[in-house]
Amino acid sequence: MRPPFVIANTEIAAGKRGVVEIPLSVLSNHTPMNLPVYVVHGRQEGPTLLVTAAVHGDEIIGVEIIRRILGSKSIRGISGTLVAVPIVNVYGFISNSRYTPDRRDLNRCFPGSPNGALASQLADVLVTQLLTQADYSIDLHSAAVHRANLPQIRGDLDREGFRELARAFSAPVIVHSTLRDGSLRATAREMGVEALLYEAGEALRFDETAIRVGVRGVIGVMRSLSMLKQRTPKGRSRPPVSARSTKWIRAEGGGILRTHKTLGDLVAKNELLGVISDPFGKGGTDVLSSIPGIVIGRTNLPIVNQGDALFHVAEVFDADKAEGRLGHLEQDLEDDPVLDDVEIV
Repeated sequence: MRPPFVIANTEIAAGKRGVVEIPLSVLSNHTPMNLPVYVVHGRQEGPTLLVTAAVHGDEIIGVEIIRRILGSKSIRGISGTLVAVPIVNVYGFISNSRYTPDRRDLNRCFPGSPNGALASQLADVLVTQLLTQADYSIDLHSAAVHRANLPQIRGDLDREGFRELARAFSAPVIVHSTLRDGSLRATAREMGVEALLYEAGEALRFDETAIRVGVRGVIGVMRSLSMLKQRTPKGRSRPPVSARSTKWIRAEGGGILRTHKTLGDLVAKNELLGVISDPFGKGGTDVLSSIPGIVIGRTNLPIVNQGDALFHVAEVFDADKAEGRLGHLEQDLEDDPVLDDVEIV
């Protein structure tokens, strides 16, 4: 029998699952705050996978992804250990805010400090209690408020370990992304933990396709790590599209934006993405793509000011492959048996 998994002096026996509440702080009204952690500790030896969501408190899509995974029949009989933290930034989550109460971006505060500001203390708890015990990590994010992202995995395409996990996740697009100081992903790399960053959907909103891609992705990674048994998909597997560079197309002036392109659309260089006009519909300014590629992010807010980021385009060189992958995304999700075992309600 494997030894128990221990978090905050709480033991989860092999073959069991349970919730651990890690004490964090006491709010100004003396309400205690805890970090809820769900552990599935398999009977058989295997790696430990840490899955986190809501590091930014308003990016809630990962909460639903984790809920469905924990209720899935697919993770029965797991080898190794799944550690799921559906709400990392508990402070921001209850106030619908990206930030912690001290107005800090938690994903710039890692690895944190036990004697630092509130956000730094929260980061320290996550790192010392959980990340130190992990072999792999998946961090679930969405776009910021009033923006939306196409489902995508971000990371270092030059690392073979990352490429293997990213392909197993099978999001439509893999985007090369450098590390940011103070991020959870950067801290994981320093600690030797291979990490994926999933981006999809919009802050404070659920997007069913993005959720289903995320659920399938996490389970796909667990299968690739031999934490779960492999299953043959019903349909033909289509590899993700990789992009090494991206660019935000910004507004050259303020006004009302009428969009002509949406997430997943292929665009050519100088192709029309939208038009900015005044409130009377006059003086239109064309918004053109400066590179060829796929729209992987966009604003959802029609009211724009000069310099606002409007469309995020990932440069690709095989347009036919990209079109085939994105055009069949919904069918791929329907054909994947992993999602047959996932309860939506």
